[in-house]
Amino acid sequence: MQVCVVGVNHSTTPIAIREKLSISKERLQDTLLSLHNYLSHGVILSTCNRTEVYTLVNPDTSSAELTLINLLKTHGNLTEAELIPHIYVYKHEMAIRHLFKVVAGLDSMLIGEFEILGQVRQALEEAERAQMINLPLRTLFQHAIRTGRRVRKETAISRNALSVSSVAVELAARVISNIRNSRVLVIGAGEAGRLAAKALVERGVTRIRVTSRSQQAASSLALTLGGSPTTLSNLGKELSDADIVITCTGAPHFVVRRRIVEEGMNGRPERPLVLLDIAVPRDIEPEVGQIKNVFLYDIDDLTGISELNRQGRESDVQWAMEIVEAEVGQFISWWQTLEVKPVISALVEKAEDIRQHQLNLTIKKMNHLTEEEQNYMDAMSRAIVAKILHHPIECLKKNGSKGISVTENAERGNKGYIQVVRELFALDEEDSE
Repeated sequence: MQVCVVGVNHSTTPIAIREKLSISKERLQDTLLSLHNYLSHGVILSTCNRTEVYTLVNPDTSSAELTLINLLKTHGNLTEAELIPHIYVYKHEMAIRHLFKVVAGLDSMLIGEFEILGQVRQALEEAERAQMINLPLRTLFQHAIRTGRRVRKETAISRNALSVSSVAVELAARVISNIRNSRVLVIGAGEAGRLAAKALVERGVTRIRVTSRSQQAASSLALTLGGSPTTLSNLGKELSDADIVITCTGAPHFVVRRRIVEEGMNGRPERPLVLLDIAVPRDIEPEVGQIKNVFLYDIDDLTGISELNRQGRESDVQWAMEIVEAEVGQFISWWQTLEVKPVISALVEKAEDIRQHQLNLTIKKMNHLTEEEQNYMDAMSRAIVAKILHHPIECLKKNGSKGISVTENAERGNKGYIQVVRELFALDEEDSE
């Protein structure tokens, strides 16, 4: 079996598609159960920048990856034409490397961000809860998480790393010249909204209002920020007063519609309003950006700043990639060792069946042999089989665990040691006798 990942991310897919494929925490268990109807094992990783499904596949068939593609298509209510141009499918070594890069923060919109480590750990825990994990997948994700920790410990890639929230505030500062005197409205009391508001507080902002579906959560966050709570029913007035609005609610539908923003702008048409929608799915209706003096940014608008962030961390990225490559090599060695053990067992078992069968036939024909002579025959046949199998087994242990990489095999058209031994000794064929 090989590792396979099917998914979309911020590099391949616009937010209009990503938000349809996004899987909330509340829906993750149901989606895993849907996956379990088709595949025994799998992990779903869904963040604001990606939705990916990891599983194990038979390298000789494409049924599993087609199942994953259809699952995403159905979940997002997308046509094949809408989904296929954006989707990627990686297998085994490429899939393993991709996951390790993701957890190391090398595949993020903002290089070195911390959040992905916890998100991957949570994805593993949710798959465990749904009983969708076996030893290879569990070890894969645990090894990936260790790699992410090692990268952050041994490199400076996460030192002063930007977050989505801090970059969103940077965008706001480009529009609002005197940001310290801004009036801020935070819609949603989750972590992303808290971090964005905290970044504004660090810039000297003191007038902050917080609203959420949960009045208790809004009050708690407002207290933390030194602001005051408000209610969603008061949204129109709050929009009229605010200079900067940050939204990140986790709602499956638009929370802020064009009509209510237009009403809010009627009383302050010349004063700019900055809307920072860092939610996936989006909280703010895209048409809001067409209103005069309204500056709407969603998470994909962070790309410019994120590219500058990457360029400033090139040396750290290179160092981190060296760690990732070393860890990928270690994991593949473990995986191939896992594959070697059953092959060696099958080889020894087949040889023993043949030896025992031939020994019994011989002893029946030579019925004059004493028990001691029969024991000598048995010991001799065992020694012959052991001698014959010694080199193939040692070769498997040495080269099967080290092996030729999956990508090299594909390029050369070669078969790995394991497959060669299976074919040479017909380990996959049933005995005709």
